[in-house]
Amino acid sequence: MKKSWIQLIVFIMILGVAAGSLQNPYTSMYLSDLKEEASIITVSGNSLYNEILEAKAKHDIAPENAVIDRVWKGIPGYNGIVIDVKASYEKMKGKSFDESMLVRSEVEPDIQLDDLEPAPVYKGNPEKPMVALMINVAWGEEYLPDMLQLFKKHSVHATFFLDGSWAKKNSDVVRMIDEEGHEIGNHAYSHPDLKRLTNSAIQKELEDTNKVIEATIDKKPVVFAPPSGSYAANAVEIANRLGMQTVLWSVDTVDWKKPSPQVLTERVLQNVHAGALILMHPTEPTKKSLEAIIRGIKERGYTPGTVSQVLDSKRIENRR
Repeated sequence: MKKSWIQLIVFIMILGVAAGSLQNPYTSMYLSDLKEEASIITVSGNSLYNEILEAKAKHDIAPENAVIDRVWKGIPGYNGIVIDVKASYEKMKGKSFDESMLVRSEVEPDIQLDDLEPAPVYKGNPEKPMVALMINVAWGEEYLPDMLQLFKKHSVHATFFLDGSWAKKNSDVVRMIDEEGHEIGNHAYSHPDLKRLTNSAIQKELEDTNKVIEATIDKKPVVFAPPSGSYAANAVEIANRLGMQTVLWSVDTVDWKKPSPQVLTERVLQNVHAGALILMHPTEPTKKSLEAIIRGIKERGYTPGTVSQVLDSKRIENRR
């Protein structure tokens, strides 16, 4: 009798979690299955099912919807995790319960960034232990080969936001960046202050840059970084119409002021956080501090990746 009551309580807890999030795909995908499973347990007293259901109640994580924050603007969603009770039971049938054999799957949020009104993004979801190194390039090509070698050494991919006029003059470097597996984004054509431009001038800046990049590597950018971080709502909307997410940053190296490599490294590692977008330029201090920054990011449990990977809702495990 005591076991039946425990089983019933566990089932009610699961129903409560599901009912509390009516838009959560978990509800429609698993509610009917849970009713069936609870019936099986009540009738047969199947202890394996009971242990799997208890694990489900403990370990399921609801997905987080993307939102527009008053301060941070666009915040990406983050996938949830659900334990498939039936698949887990089939996998363990005839054996004792083993948590490592639980079958898990990701559940996407109902609302992604693309579902919301166009908004700039300053950081990824705070639950995702991933950060992006974003290098804005309108000059400094002499430091790029060494930076690319360091990224390759540590198996890290970054996002390079390219000024269109620079990309046109340095097509070989653009191809090198792309061939190394890095993401290439749009940084406008002539490094203007977008707040001072008309809509048609903004559109031309972005389209001309996309044309240069596409002609060079046959890929269209999906992320856009306003020069000097200066933008207005019209620039965000124009970038969105061109299929690009407007991206800014949450950690700034301020490397253009040429700090010492030690100061630059400390500035990043003292401020890095889950979902951080870290702004850099190809400067000598950045080149000299890059390896220490990459090591420090990984030691803190974060995985370096591209901007698009950080903004994606796919889960990534914490390395700590």
